Amino acid sequence: MFGFTVTKKCPVTGARLGSLSTAHGVFATPVFMPVGTQATVKTLAPDELYEIGATIILANTYHLYLRPGPDIVRKAGGLHNFMNYRRGILTDSGGFQVFSLAPLRKITDDGVKFSSHIDGSTHFLTPEKVISVQEDLGGDIIMCFDECSPYPCRYEDARRAVERTSRWAARCREAHTRGDQALFGIVQGNVFADLRRESARALREIGFPGYAIGGLSVGEPKAEMYRILEVMNEELPANRPRYLMGVGTPEDLVEGVRRGVDMFDCVMPTRLARHGTAYTRKGKVVVRNAQYREDFAPLDEDCQCYVCRNYTRAYLRHLIKAGELLGLRLLSYHNIYFLVKLMENIRSAIQEDRFPDFCRAFRAAYSGSY
Repeated sequence: MFGFTVTKKCPVTGARLGSLSTAHGVFATPVFMPVGTQATVKTLAPDELYEIGATIILANTYHLYLRPGPDIVRKAGGLHNFMNYRRGILTDSGGFQVFSLAPLRKITDDGVKFSSHIDGSTHFLTPEKVISVQEDLGGDIIMCFDECSPYPCRYEDARRAVERTSRWAARCREAHTRGDQALFGIVQGNVFADLRRESARALREIGFPGYAIGGLSVGEPKAEMYRILEVMNEELPANRPRYLMGVGTPEDLVEGVRRGVDMFDCVMPTRLARHGTAYTRKGKVVVRNAQYREDFAPLDEDCQCYVCRNYTRAYLRHLIKAGELLGLRLLSYHNIYFLVKLMENIRSAIQEDRFPDFCRAFRAAYSGSY
C-alpha cells in the first residue's frame, strides 16, 4: 500500500518531485503536513483541511498515548475514523516530546521512563511499545523510536544517542507487523556530519521505506541545519522519501526542498495564529499590532484563500484583541493555506524547470516581520 516514486529532479539543486502512495491516497511531494497533535489541527475541521488542500497531516503519539489512550483509538477503528479524517496521517514516535521533558524522564538502553505532564503518572516507553501504540493508532506512516540529543551537545553524547537510536530502530523494525503502514527510520547525530553519516548508513543497512531527519531546529543556527541537510542529501537513498521533522517556516521549506527534502511538518502556522501573526509573501504580519487598527486590506493581496477573500486586517485584529475564537480559526486557516500553496508553487517551479529562479524571487520578497 506504500510506494514512492521520484518523477522529476531539478538539474541545478537537490529539489525533486515525487509521488507518495498510502492506504488513504496518493499525494505529491514535496509536501507540508499540518500538525494535529491531539488528533485535531487546532481550530480547524477536516473539511476545512480538504478545502485548503492538505493531503496528509501529523498526529502525536506521545500525547495520544497519554490521552485518550491507544486502546480508545483502536476501538474507534483507528485515527482516520476517530477524527473523521480520510486522507493521509503520519504519527511521530514521541521521541521528541520525551526529549523535551528532560526533568521528567530517564533514558536507558531499554527505553525511556517518564512522568506524565498531565497527572504525574509514571510510564515506560520501549521501541516495541512505541510501535504497538502506533499500530493501534493506525496512521499510514509511523516512526521509529529515537533519542534526540540537545543543542549544544558534546560529541560523545551525540554519538551515544546515535548508537542507541540505531539499536532502537532495529528493534522497531522487528516489532512492526502491520503491512498497511510504512515505518520510517530517523537519522540523528546533532550537527556532527560524521555522526549523521554513521546514523544514515546504519538505518540504510536495516532498511526502511522512508527516512526522517530528526534533531534539527532545536536551537542550532539555520546555517548548521542547512549544512546537515546537504550531508543528508548525499547519504539518504535517492529512491526513498526524506522527511525533515518539526521544520516548516516558509524559508525553511524552500531551503529544505533545495537540499532534497520531500516532507515537512511544523506547529508554527497554528502557533503563530494563536499569537495574532500571519504569513504573507512579504513576511510575517503581526496583525495584533496597533498599526493594523484601520487597515482594511486583506492579509495578503496575492492570496486567494477564504480569509483573504473575505476579511481585512482590521477585522482580524479586532477578533484577536477581543479574544474571539474566530480570529484564531481564520488566522490558522490562512497560515496553513499559505504553506500548502507555497509547496504547490514549489512543485510547479520544479516541474517547469524554474526552481532556482523561484528561490531567488522568494528570497527577494520574503523578509522577517512588517
